[in-house]
Amino acid sequence: MKLSHILFSQGFGTRRVCAGLVDAGLVRHDGQALDDPDVDLPTESLVLEVEGKPWPFHAQALVMLHKPAGYECSQKPKHHPSVLTLLPAPLRQRGVQPIGRLDEDTTGLLLLTDDGKLIHKLTSPKHHVPKVYEVGCKHPVDATQVERLLAGVVLDDDPAPVRAAACEAVGERGLRLTLTEGKYHQVKRMVAAVSNRVETLHRSTFGPLTLPADLAPGQWRWVPGWPG
Repeated sequence: MKLSHILFSQGFGTRRVCAGLVDAGLVRHDGQALDDPDVDLPTESLVLEVEGKPWPFHAQALVMLHKPAGYECSQKPKHHPSVLTLLPAPLRQRGVQPIGRLDEDTTGLLLLTDDGKLIHKLTSPKHHVPKVYEVGCKHPVDATQVERLLAGVVLDDDPAPVRAAACEAVGERGLRLTLTEGKYHQVKRMVAAVSNRVETLHRSTFGPLTLPADLAPGQWRWVPGWPG
């Protein structure tokens, strides 16, 4: 693929802007500056250095973000900054979107991609992708609450019971809750249905992916591909 096309596909701007980056000597490969925007490069395992920063080529972007509190999972946020502001400009330019949403006050693992088919796969209810939440509750958690969450609780917008795929008490006021659906404010509403209240909420896993311990709030990293 031509270098200018590679840069364009990765979100570095219009084709003219990408050619300008090359002309300015801001694109390097294997330690050497590239001076021809039309040079052909193999994209497999390609890592460019653009404006001094390494950039691995990905035909489709998939990244994980450790979402901090105080950010909205929206391209047009209403009250707080968008999580997209935590990503570099090329990822925003190529149109990555959150796969599902976390509330403004919820922290943890958020996936973002520009792959529409993957978004559909991972958000469709029929695929039952498990997500694990660490829940801090206002009141002590007892065995009855855990049993009810596993058996199913009824939310106000659906007469069918909603069940946790797994649930366990963690300490006096904590729950580890696994869900395979993605209803609006589902964790908070389920916990409220068993006469408790969510004080803190953190997503630790999404499908087979677990939030790395060394990924600090606000940081992101590439996911090579969906492992499921």
